[in-house]
Amino acid sequence: MGLVVQKYGGSSVADVKRIKRVAERIVKRKRAGNQVVSVVSAMGDQTDELIGLSQQITDTPPKREYDMLVATGEQVSVALLAMAINELGEEVVSLTGSQVGIITDNLHSKAQILEIESERLEKELSQDKIVIVAGFQGVTVNNDITTLGRGGSDTTAVAVATALKADVCEIYTDVDGVYTTDPRVVKEARKLPEVSYEEMLELASLGADVLHPRSVEIAKQYDVKLAVKSSFYCSPGTYIKEVAKLEKTNVVSGVTCNQDEVKISIVGVPDEPGIASKVFKKLAEQGINVDMIIQNLHYDDLNDITFTIEDDDLNQAKTILEKLKQELSYKELITDSDVAKVSIVGAGMVTNSGVAAKMFDALGSEEINIEMISTSEIKISCLLDKSEADEAVQVIHDSFNLSNLSGQDA
Repeated sequence: MGLVVQKYGGSSVADVKRIKRVAERIVKRKRAGNQVVSVVSAMGDQTDELIGLSQQITDTPPKREYDMLVATGEQVSVALLAMAINELGEEVVSLTGSQVGIITDNLHSKAQILEIESERLEKELSQDKIVIVAGFQGVTVNNDITTLGRGGSDTTAVAVATALKADVCEIYTDVDGVYTTDPRVVKEARKLPEVSYEEMLELASLGADVLHPRSVEIAKQYDVKLAVKSSFYCSPGTYIKEVAKLEKTNVVSGVTCNQDEVKISIVGVPDEPGIASKVFKKLAEQGINVDMIIQNLHYDDLNDITFTIEDDDLNQAKTILEKLKQELSYKELITDSDVAKVSIVGAGMVTNSGVAAKMFDALGSEEINIEMISTSEIKISCLLDKSEADEAVQVIHDSFNLSNLSGQDA
């Protein structure tokens, strides 16, 4: 008997018909001789609808109350799914994050899981029940409900798989695997049969919406085998695991685009030690992740500090930086939401030269201007005008001939 942890996203349980289809899939897996734990997101756009309700009250809801509100979406979906499974004749129990014992830190709306008290899960499984777990949520040591941020159900699923030492963690979504790029943008995109943890972590953090980066981090740390599959039809999917002999992998495996970026420029900052530290420390304390960073020495011993963040964090970041204006003595704060980050990822980039030049040449050939650049061993990212993002993805995908990568599913 195998132990399987599954995760079903909002599109997979968007209505009653889809919930019943997911129930049938879960029951089939159980009757094949497996123990099954399924982590479920809120139905369809329900989380966005709940956020919309809060915005009718206030633009800046208290984080604790925000979590109290949006966590209710998953409670609806797990209860309905458990009812559907019960109708098929299987023993089942639905559990909230608190009932499972998913303990998080105190950073509301962006909490991180500290531990999972797996006794309740193990007890229910020992009674031959299917267990349905509310994704995206947990509880602090003081019993305050927290949420894990966008994509948090992925993290819940991998953390549960880790706690239970599951044989595999399957992520079911509205796509049938990980592609060389978004097939809605590039019709020639190809599905990858397998991806290394390192590549998937970069792809996820750079805009690929298939998996949340934190879930991949946990999977890599605890060697959890991941599979990304379609919840609508049978498909081999893509496996994320440790891949041997990285030197034989493709130079570039994928192109991503993140259009949810904002560029912030702090203009006219004194050229003094510790200034950048004050800026980024304050942002970090509020859980705001900073990506690309450039500091330019200007004139009269003044700098400009430019960086990018997720657009969801813009209002909070502006509030923080405006409070720091007197302390930092900067002249102006400029924000730009009309930008996108286009990136290439590939483990083979470590041992191959000329990859950056090829990417820049492809963009230059279409007169696409690059505003900022950041790199690591296996990725190169360029910030550019949002209106040119799709064209940039297409030309880069073509330049590296990713539609013809060897050893891929069609």
